[in-house]
Amino acid sequence: MKLPRKGSLLREIPILVLASLFISIVIKAFLIQAFYIPSGSMQTTLEINDRVIVNKLGNFFSDVKRGEVVVFRDPGGWLPPAYQEERSAPTQALRNGLVFVGLVPDPAKQHLIKRVIGVGGDRVVCCDKSGALTINGKAVAEKYIYAGNKPSEMTFDVTVPKGYIWAMGDHRGASEDSRYHQEDANKGMVPLNKVVGRAFLIIWPVKHFSLLPRPEALTSIPLQ
Repeated sequence: MKLPRKGSLLREIPILVLASLFISIVIKAFLIQAFYIPSGSMQTTLEINDRVIVNKLGNFFSDVKRGEVVVFRDPGGWLPPAYQEERSAPTQALRNGLVFVGLVPDPAKQHLIKRVIGVGGDRVVCCDKSGALTINGKAVAEKYIYAGNKPSEMTFDVTVPKGYIWAMGDHRGASEDSRYHQEDANKGMVPLNKVVGRAFLIIWPVKHFSLLPRPEALTSIPLQ
């Protein structure tokens, strides 16, 4: 068997590196991307420092569904300006490279992660006489919300327009979600064109490794 020459291998290494970068960029742009959970707004479904994989491809083929956990860009004013940490030039260059290939989130593109409670046409109300959140007149047994939380300390009655979602954190007492932005231009709604993708898998830490299913309490309610 004839072994490849050393010079041939050296010439192939840059090609392999460039091909790997290209594949990483395509995957990040159209298929999947990893995101870091910085806050407790989705506890206990997602804990602080968890890493999740987000399916971006689904946006091209199906509508966002009630009950899904979605990552979306700030609709406007939900988050404070991004903190710019001071780094040395080499460290910043390395980080920029990792951001470029999708291994590290871009701090300039601020994202949030919440659960979809209402989709276009849904009427979402909180709370009924029993203290439950209702969707299209049906009470929802929200077993996924943080232990000890009420469905909402804030009352609201909204109808979600087509092309938008109503999103709330599972830790209702620690999530400034759609409820807190009803005076904004979008009236607390998140435009679908701001949705980056649907989180479907926790990959880190290993002890939290699991899928993120849609709760039956939200999937069993018919669409309006």
